[in-house]
Amino acid sequence: MSLLSNLRELGQQPKQQNISVVLAGVGAIPGVPLAGLHKFYLGQPLWGVAYFCLSWTLIPHIASACEAVWYLRQERSQFDARFNDGVEMPPPPKPKQEAGLDPKEVQAIATALRELEQLRQEGLLSEYEFEQKRRQLVNE
Repeated sequence: MSLLSNLRELGQQPKQQNISVVLAGVGAIPGVPLAGLHKFYLGQPLWGVAYFCLSWTLIPHIASACEAVWYLRQERSQFDARFNDGVEMPPPPKPKQEAGLDPKEVQAIATALRELEQLRQEGLLSEYEFEQKRRQLVNE
């Protein structure tokens, strides 16, 4: 893929609030010629060029600092309405709970293992049968 098609694809993706805050914060540092980078990210290239052309002054750095705070304080829905054409971004995925960590299931498996051990100790199950049943319980 060419650089131009990569840039087009990036421009079509939903904008993330935290990335905007970071880019505006970096642009707020005087002496760093990255003022306005957040404007390019947010799809406002003319403002980005203006910030870049004025980066030898403090004006775009102060404006970037103000915008970083503004983006940070905005509600997600407000940010999406302004920069994502009103389409809300899905919330970040919740971490998946590992299978088998439900306390009731763990308790049931532990009880079944104790019963199997008791049967093995009484000689009603061979070592082989015990190991097969134990693996079956643990793998479920």
